[in-house]
Amino acid sequence: MSTSDSVDVPDALAASYGKSDAGRAWLAALPAQVADFLERWELRRDGAARSGMASLVLPVVRTDGTRAVLRSQMPTEETDAALVGLRTWNGDGAVRLIAHDRPSGVMLLERLDGARTLASVADDDTATAILAGLLRRLVAVPAPAGLRGLGDIAAGMLEQTPEAVTALSDPADRQHLRHWASVVADLAGEPGDRLLHWDLHHGNVLAGEREPWLAIDPEPLAGDPGFDLWPALDSRWEEIAATGRAHRVVRRRFDLLTEALGLDRERAAGWTLGRLLQNSLWDIEDGATALAPSQVTVAEALLRR
Repeated sequence: MSTSDSVDVPDALAASYGKSDAGRAWLAALPAQVADFLERWELRRDGAARSGMASLVLPVVRTDGTRAVLRSQMPTEETDAALVGLRTWNGDGAVRLIAHDRPSGVMLLERLDGARTLASVADDDTATAILAGLLRRLVAVPAPAGLRGLGDIAAGMLEQTPEAVTALSDPADRQHLRHWASVVADLAGEPGDRLLHWDLHHGNVLAGEREPWLAIDPEPLAGDPGFDLWPALDSRWEEIAATGRAHRVVRRRFDLLTEALGLDRERAAGWTLGRLLQNSLWDIEDGATALAPSQVTVAEALLRR
């Protein structure tokens, strides 16, 4: 690859990975890695690279003229799980994985419209129905062996909760956390075995050519589909909060999702509280001393439905 074709590391990616020795080493090797896979898979660049905090995405064209994207991400357990999930779904409701290199985590994916997410659909019921249809197809698939399981995750959350409660300054917040943990404890014996996306919100659904909408950026997990609802309930939260009808919107989305997926509503609500517990434990680990208002609002909406 000539100097003019070399890939500049975007600032967001540099900031994300530049905090550790391993991350800086991966960033330093990234331009050469991209050059290697462009040559190995006989790809031609077709536009500027873009990135989020975790990956570099480069538009490319294959030798047969089809458009695709080359995606590079530091190899981690999460990257490997994404490869497993995309390979298992094989394009059914999700972006199609064309080729991959498991040791490096590099993927060649079908190209979708990165500028048009599900957030562009103004009507909330329509957007929720589209997401629900994709999620129904994704969770219909049994999880392959070797993926992280919700049972282990639930056990870990329950172990962390007693200490996490002491970090919260508001007694009401402490009570919320204890209650969410008690619900998870009741469900943990049957964690489920479906292949979950784990992060299917409006921003992770892109417009495509093969299908109108497809899911991207999975963080696959084996578990109960109810654990996969929270990102859709929380999508575009600032817009929801601004309406003054957040409880109503959450309940409406929950009804549409559980109906489309054929879920038991009580169980789905319980596992959604499990997601709130997980999110809050992460926040507390990062230094929070109060629950995020959005988490409390979602819980209130489900408990009062």
